[in-house]
Amino acid sequence: MTTFLGGIALLIIGYFTYGKFIEKNFQVEPDRKTPAEVLRDGFDFVPMKKQTNAIIELLNIAGTGPIFGPIMGALYGPVAYLWIVFGCIFAGAVHDYMTGMISLRNNGAQLPELAEKYLGKSVKHVVNVFAMLLLILVATVFVLTPATLIADVTPAWMTPTLAIGLIFVYYLISTVLPIDKAMGKVYPIFGGILIISTFAIGAMLIYGGVTGAHVLPNLTASTLGNFHPEGTPIFPIIFFTISCGAMSGFHATQAPMVSRTMTNESEGRYTFYGMMIAEGVIAMIWAGATMTLFDGQTVSQMIAEGTPSVVVNNVSTLLLGNVLGMIAILGVIVLPVSSGLSGFRSLRTILADYLSIPQDSLKKVLAVTIPLFVVSFFLTMVDFQLIWRYFNWANQVTAVIALFVATRYLYLKGRNWLVTFVPGSLMLYAVFVYILTQPIGFNMALDVTAYILAAILTVGLIALFWYSGSKQKDSLSPQSPLLNDHLPIEEVRRLQSQS
Repeated sequence: MTTFLGGIALLIIGYFTYGKFIEKNFQVEPDRKTPAEVLRDGFDFVPMKKQTNAIIELLNIAGTGPIFGPIMGALYGPVAYLWIVFGCIFAGAVHDYMTGMISLRNNGAQLPELAEKYLGKSVKHVVNVFAMLLLILVATVFVLTPATLIADVTPAWMTPTLAIGLIFVYYLISTVLPIDKAMGKVYPIFGGILIISTFAIGAMLIYGGVTGAHVLPNLTASTLGNFHPEGTPIFPIIFFTISCGAMSGFHATQAPMVSRTMTNESEGRYTFYGMMIAEGVIAMIWAGATMTLFDGQTVSQMIAEGTPSVVVNNVSTLLLGNVLGMIAILGVIVLPVSSGLSGFRSLRTILADYLSIPQDSLKKVLAVTIPLFVVSFFLTMVDFQLIWRYFNWANQVTAVIALFVATRYLYLKGRNWLVTFVPGSLMLYAVFVYILTQPIGFNMALDVTAYILAAILTVGLIALFWYSGSKQKDSLSPQSPLLNDHLPIEEVRRLQSQS
């Protein structure tokens, strides 16, 4: 239990120490007007309270990622704790904070627009493809997993297909509502269910450890190894198995949404960095509960029989009983439902921007939204494990892009860019190893050849990144928007009127 409690303590300490350092490095300006104030449109740009923004951010980024990922990551044993804790503090929370704050400084721009501005116009098309691929996969996963959970805990007439249909109906209604109505009113309720259920599972886990009802595994010299029952290697797979609980590119598509509703830059550390730390705590609880209650072979068998939702049901009822366990399951259901909604909302915005379709009428909103729902519905019929693998890879590719956008931003401003470059480079290497060696990629053997080839590709891409960055910096004038964060608001409004 020492490792479990110590990991959670480190996450909290990380928020007050490294989070403060990251905030200072960014150099917030509390008096600067935010997009919610100067671009207020009553739909996406709407000023909302700090706590409401934080809850929306947490529910947007969480989904089933910090639950399903750690459940599958628990197969590796206590070593999973290391990636959750240190990945969250030094990679995931930094990734979320920087993406959210850079978007805030750029009129709530989405990742493709930020990539175009800081990495070049040609990069925007690549980022758009990855962002849209990621979001359609995320939205599909976050429809399929809650539908499975709903079908598991309801009467037989509630089939997964019917549950999927009901979720799409909710998404359709919520998609066309202003953000303060679609999320601002409902999400605090969802957030309450999530917090209560997660706290209850964590409390019972600790109580059982204190009373001796069960033993929480600790990370020691003897347990610092790979306990995966199928022998799946830790690197790079664990980076893709536990993503939302440590670092996830999906968050880079969600933070800009909240940057459009914030009213003060000083809220950024709490809203972006802090909610990622909260997600890390959720991941620790579910990884700890899975390792404590089941051996790796049992977990592997339960996952093989369906999805990790089977493990969710068992953990919830074993720790909390049938009644409270049902509340915990509801908490797990609201996570993916809320994240799926925000995923579709982000996907609609990115696709509409890319195709230059203004979202200024219900007809235009539905023209973009309904085809996306149709594609996602057919994807729900594909094997979950296959979708999960593609989602994991596209997810971390997006995280790499976001971290390199942040690195370029910090570099051009003469600030400490290592804070984003180091995790970005590590994940870039992992992304290459993964796609070279996995069946969804080139299916090479995971050996020295694959590691060397991935290293060559990583170094080559980093060299190109720094070459283009140095040329970009040399060409800048003091008045460049790249140094002054965003165009004057009058210019933004002029461009909007033209489009």
